[in-house]
Amino acid sequence: MKRSTSTTLMQPMKREDVTDLILFRRMKLGLKWSAIAKKVGESKEWVTAACLGQMQMTKKQAEVVGKIFDLPEEAVMLLQQVPYKGSLRSAVPTDPLIYRWYEIVSVYGTTIKELIHEEFGDGIMSAIDFSMDIQREPDPKGDRVHVELSGKFLPYKTY
Repeated sequence: MKRSTSTTLMQPMKREDVTDLILFRRMKLGLKWSAIAKKVGESKEWVTAACLGQMQMTKKQAEVVGKIFDLPEEAVMLLQQVPYKGSLRSAVPTDPLIYRWYEIVSVYGTTIKELIHEEFGDGIMSAIDFSMDIQREPDPKGDRVHVELSGKFLPYKTY
């Protein structure tokens, strides 16, 4: 859309634009998420999720990320907004790595649910009061991915 003075109107930046900009500049700069996380002062798992648009950053955290990636002021502001969580493009993911997680939940979800209920009772594992750690586990037969998830148990209440 153009103004009559031939000045182009700018569309406002969206959170997805910030993610795209961060991913491109991270690639261009050759940075690892662990190095970015160290500068931000949080875990690599949380910082990666925040940079991908799944967590809300504080002003200080957003400013650090903004400086690392030379982001415009508008992007730094968007990093501080409460995000719309859940970023999969389809109900059944098509990316092979993400699909394997879907497969794990499809195959083992009922087992995980059953064992959590047996141990804790009726409730859920929080993804809000939650932590995650992803590490490489050396193995002579081929390195393994070690993922540790820890969420607070939240019992259902009677009312």
